[in-house]
Amino acid sequence: MFGLTPLGVVHTAISLIAVAAGLAAFIRFRKIPPGHALGKVYIWTTVLTCLTGFGIFQHGGFGKPHVLGILTLAVLALAAVAGRTALFGRASKSIETVSYSLTFFFHMIPGVTETFTRLPAGAPLFSSPEDPALQKVVGAFFAVFVVGAIVQVRQLWPVVRRQVPGPD
Repeated sequence: MFGLTPLGVVHTAISLIAVAAGLAAFIRFRKIPPGHALGKVYIWTTVLTCLTGFGIFQHGGFGKPHVLGILTLAVLALAAVAGRTALFGRASKSIETVSYSLTFFFHMIPGVTETFTRLPAGAPLFSSPEDPALQKVVGAFFAVFVVGAIVQVRQLWPVVRRQVPGPD
């Protein structure tokens, strides 16, 4: 189906669950809350998406998608550390929130790339992952991420200011 291996089908199904959970979390909370069921589903299906992605070698050997998987796992770990410790001081909550949002943007890169270099069947929208028009679409998703991250941090700052006593 659409040139997917059996592992590719499983990987895609898991990633669609992650994206759906992430979208639902953004709609409901404007962020991905790791303590809520939607956040937990998002995080664990994102981990599984990365792990299943490591076994897919449609374009040869180890490549950019595998690097993105490693980067996604690293950012998930950063978010978890920021959320569970005070390692980053008063910036911890912002780092946690923006990191989870960044992993959602990371889902969009292969999601858009793989979808629209395969569909519509027989006449894909983009010719390859290097197609300049596709790069513009990914750039637009990045712009949405940046604006969203700014909004998230601005919403968190009143909470952060109340938690940290100022100089007297």
